[in-house]
Amino acid sequence: MDAKELHPVVAGLFVRGSRTTRVAIEQEYVVAGADGGVVPIGTVRRAAADALAAPYLSFEPGGQLELSLPPSAEPVRDLRLLAADLRSRLAAYGITLHETPVDRRPDVPLQLTSPRYVAMQRHFDRIGPAGRRMMRRTTSTQICLDWWPGPVGLEQWRVLNLAGPMLAARFARDRERIAIWLAVDPARTGFDDRLLRGDDPIAAYTAFAAGAEVFVDGGPAEHVSTLFPPVRPRGRYLEVRFLDAQPPAALDQAVAELSRLMYDDMHRRNVLRRLEPASLREQWGALDQVVAA
Repeated sequence: MDAKELHPVVAGLFVRGSRTTRVAIEQEYVVAGADGGVVPIGTVRRAAADALAAPYLSFEPGGQLELSLPPSAEPVRDLRLLAADLRSRLAAYGITLHETPVDRRPDVPLQLTSPRYVAMQRHFDRIGPAGRRMMRRTTSTQICLDWWPGPVGLEQWRVLNLAGPMLAARFARDRERIAIWLAVDPARTGFDDRLLRGDDPIAAYTAFAAGAEVFVDGGPAEHVSTLFPPVRPRGRYLEVRFLDAQPPAALDQAVAELSRLMYDDMHRRNVLRRLEPASLREQWGALDQVVAA
């Protein structure tokens, strides 16, 4: 897709907000029935209809459940309260949730069969088997953080990208998830240095978007929504996507470390000074070698 068409859409992803310090968590779960098998999405929706978390539920293509909570001063507490209520209601139907980064059940079907997901699977199938596994079998914990204006916002963008491999390794629970993501579609996932090239992040991200194959019919905005970088710009906040699905005990530390990187000016700059010479391509590749070993 032409960079001139993409540029205004990408610019809208980099507008940034104010110096607030909120955090939002998007937690994904593998859903299992009483026999351990896959549960139809419609069944899960009905079981969760009266849950406190019902307004925040969505699903991934393989039926993974995602609980996407609004920004909060105490995001981990909120997630634990809503997840506990949700688990209780699902248990009455013999349904359980698991913070499992890679679902290893032998047959996980494509449950969401909209034109977007069918086209996505077809595209990934032309590259290799990793795309199918990503769509149907992987789960993550995504943490969203307020993105500040001015030079500090550019520091936030750089530090989250540069610290990604280190934090992904620290909070890794199943290294296979990272291996799957690295193999899905390198032109679309950007696990390398391309997003940090030059002094203009909008130009860098536009070039990244222009280099990815188009498989949807909805125009520039729809195409940009099919990009899956480890840190995704979302206008007024940044979405960290490189963490495995985390158990409740690890969430406090993950949120604390990411919040400090984003909101503590001195700490962020100290970390940037240490990481700036780093090659993301080499560091993500080193994680892949650990998996292969």
